[in-house]
Amino acid sequence: MTEDQRKLYLAGGMPDEERASFMKIIHDGSLVEVKPSQILLHGPTKRLVNTYHWHSPDKGIVASYTPTERDVEDHFEIFRGVDQVEAFAQATIVSCATFLECRKQNCTPDQLKNKFIPAFISIGNVNFHYYLEQGDTFICMGNIMFYKWRQMVCDGRIYKVPAGLNLDEYFKDFTGERLLKYDISKDFKLVAELFDITGRAILIELFKKSE
Repeated sequence: MTEDQRKLYLAGGMPDEERASFMKIIHDGSLVEVKPSQILLHGPTKRLVNTYHWHSPDKGIVASYTPTERDVEDHFEIFRGVDQVEAFAQATIVSCATFLECRKQNCTPDQLKNKFIPAFISIGNVNFHYYLEQGDTFICMGNIMFYKWRQMVCDGRIYKVPAGLNLDEYFKDFTGERLLKYDISKDFKLVAELFDITGRAILIELFKKSE
């Protein structure tokens, strides 16, 4: 490893100025100011979040995704229910917990991933009301119900977004109180209700097989 590579690693995979800007967001801002690719460890073919539209670190989040041709391949051109759950988990328990843990440890996600692996712990009830096809933008609205010891529990809903709606504009003045009530226009179509979606950051050593 060269000296420049070592410095970049210690900075969390970012140049010093970029890391300073990112850490300011972590401590004083919200996920709305960053891209999902900066927070989620998932590669591009498995990342099911496009944009964060509203986020309160202690309350919850609103994020969106639009299924691609690859997402519906070999499944009747329908976005699978299990992928809806995965998208919700990425948008809520993974994104929100990563943000809070980076704030707590004063580090970047790249530094955090050298210590922990995000893991599903359990899933409560999931009730599906509608379906999603390729190109159907949907939002995940997640309420943080519990967060302690690197474990987060979220309840929430998935809604299909009305065609042509500017989500950034729509949610710019959103509040935690409205999130708790799922207070949005009736033009949004309820797709799923999710309860007790639980994840925890597990020490990476626990994933290593003993020799």
